[in-house]
Amino acid sequence: MLTLREICERASSRFFGILKSERGQTLVEYGLLLVMIAIFVILMLKGSGEQVNTLYSKINSGLSNP
Repeated sequence: MLTLREICERASSRFFGILKSERGQTLVEYGLLLVMIAIFVILMLKGSGEQVNTLYSKINSGLSNP
């Protein structure tokens, strides 16, 4: 059975091995790209939030009063 120290050493060596390889670089690039897309979507929704809320309210009232 592995000790906690051995598990931590193996996990850290794998983690740092991924960071040193090109796969790790690609993973970081994809992560940054996803973060940038998420920020863009949040800013878009924040800017048009009232319009979307008004639209959903109109749809909701139209569905509840046929």
